[in-house]
Amino acid sequence: MKSYTGLIVTVSTILMTYSVRTFELPDLKGLSKDQIAVHLALYEGYVKHSNLIMEKIEKLRAEDAEANAFVINELRRRFGFEFDGMRMHEYYFEQFEGGPTVADPAAPIADAATEKYGSWDKFIIHLKEVAGTRGIGWVVVYFDPKGRTLHTAFVDDHQLGQLSGLPILLALDLWEHAFMVDYRPAEKKTYVEAFLDNLNWDVVERRFISEVV
Repeated sequence: MKSYTGLIVTVSTILMTYSVRTFELPDLKGLSKDQIAVHLALYEGYVKHSNLIMEKIEKLRAEDAEANAFVINELRRRFGFEFDGMRMHEYYFEQFEGGPTVADPAAPIADAATEKYGSWDKFIIHLKEVAGTRGIGWVVVYFDPKGRTLHTAFVDDHQLGQLSGLPILLALDLWEHAFMVDYRPAEKKTYVEAFLDNLNWDVVERRFISEVV
């Protein structure tokens, strides 16, 4: 068995499995323990079903790959939903670990944000503006290594609309399961403020630095 950060790989002929990550979360301002518990349970479901789909595909292939081709193909289409749901939630929750920190105005990501949006404050304003997009989805801040620029995008479904190949710096979950224990749909802006109040910007900055270096 080989162990990597956030992943346990069980070596067999082909099959591998993912493990549920444990996040060291402090008490969060504006986000109750009940809300976080509901959200973590949903994350665990994505991990479970990512493993289940891989297991079922291998079983069907072993039984009769040709006869089971239709079912296998549909499971492969479903895998993106489960896997991206798992991975996006890992980005989300690890941003709260260590407690909230204030963004460092001297950090490289602050320079990149200023270059793209005019200032750090304008970047945050833009992020909130994107978070106001009607509908469920994610706000994702990416870094484009080729274009050497940030992008702040709204992703409807986590398996659709991602900017291909771009490293994720920040992930804000705007599906209703992320806030409806504590807030009504009309209070989504308050949830976004709570998310930002609890954000450990050191995590985001480390992600950026790892991509720039």
